[in-house]
Amino acid sequence: MSSSSFPIASGPLARRQRRRAVISYGDRQVVVGGGAPVMVQSMTNTDTADAIGTAIQIKDLARAGSEVVRITVNSPEAAAAVPAIREQLDRMGVDVPLVGDFHYNGHTLLNDYPDCAQALSKYRINPGNVGKGAKRDTQFAQMIEVACRYDKPVRIGVNWGSLDQALLARIMDENAQRKEPWPAQAVMYEALVTSAIENAQRAEELGMDGNKIILSCKVSGVQDLIAVYRELARRCDYPLHLGLTEAGMGSKGIVASTAALSVLLQEGIGDTIRISLTPEPGGDRTREVIVGQEILQTMGLRKFTPMVIACPGCGRTTSTVFQDLADKIQTYLREQMPVWKGVYPGVESMNVAVMGCIVNGPGESKHANIGISLPGTGESPAAPVFIDGEKRMTLRGDRIAEEFQSIVLEYVQSHYSKQTAA
Repeated sequence: MSSSSFPIASGPLARRQRRRAVISYGDRQVVVGGGAPVMVQSMTNTDTADAIGTAIQIKDLARAGSEVVRITVNSPEAAAAVPAIREQLDRMGVDVPLVGDFHYNGHTLLNDYPDCAQALSKYRINPGNVGKGAKRDTQFAQMIEVACRYDKPVRIGVNWGSLDQALLARIMDENAQRKEPWPAQAVMYEALVTSAIENAQRAEELGMDGNKIILSCKVSGVQDLIAVYRELARRCDYPLHLGLTEAGMGSKGIVASTAALSVLLQEGIGDTIRISLTPEPGGDRTREVIVGQEILQTMGLRKFTPMVIACPGCGRTTSTVFQDLADKIQTYLREQMPVWKGVYPGVESMNVAVMGCIVNGPGESKHANIGISLPGTGESPAAPVFIDGEKRMTLRGDRIAEEFQSIVLEYVQSHYSKQTAA
């Protein structure tokens, strides 16, 4: 095979052209759709009525990199707390936009608590949970009217666990009239897509600017999500929010979300994402933000924090030194990013390699901006350090981790400072 015929790896397809929506608060603006970078968002799990506790979790999520945070607004107490949450965030210097998640009584809360309606940057409306029968259209209209009054964008978020039953019955009746009826799964897909698009069109009829509407169709099956979003993307040009609902806990939730979202993102589908992980007991809510960032970064769609490349270990690497060092460096880099991103532009593109033996260690280290090859079983107790492809020094002794961290910091300061960039 000649070199000219060798296939070149290609990246994700270009973002499918979508309308452009803006979620803003103060000087902070997050653009959704219109070719903007895919955005990472998250959601609190605190009782929103606890303004201080909720504000603290929002601060943690924003510090981890969540560009928008959604909060539950399910009661008068929660609605009354929203302005206090916003004020507390402002005092802490956290300018992340807030999204109010409304179900069942959203029309009442938005009308009865205008300060809440104003403090939020966006509303999430589930058309399956806005009312039944004759009340449904009225209550949906009331929520859209408030959004128009305060010039707020909305996400019309359909979920297969709470589909509009009247619409589902209509789709099923239509299917029964077909010469060759669709299987039940296809009927469910159609109901999800139809609900999202018809409610978006209804919102526009009520006076909402079509550029302020974002759609989502949440399901919990990987193949279901891929099928639904492919069809939704084909049939509308609204920005799309991706997420595998009730993804699960731990590795299952991470793997399922990654499998589903990666396929769609590779095809240019999706403008915002959320990884809906069930926190492990006592677990950190920010984990879902980190996973979302890592999906986008490993796919080459965004860059959030320096990446650490580390080998998995084998019989040659019985020492745990390289594992400990990889963990420490990765934690260190992520913890520094809230400060570094404003001081060292471009640092999020840096790659660091922490390797465990001589087999691939030196070669892999040369490919990174900074790399270290630690000694494996039976190897000389020395750790060569490579900077931009060249061996610069060899570390020895009990302070290899601390010395390597200092080398990483020196590299960041010398290569990514604003003065260097200028």
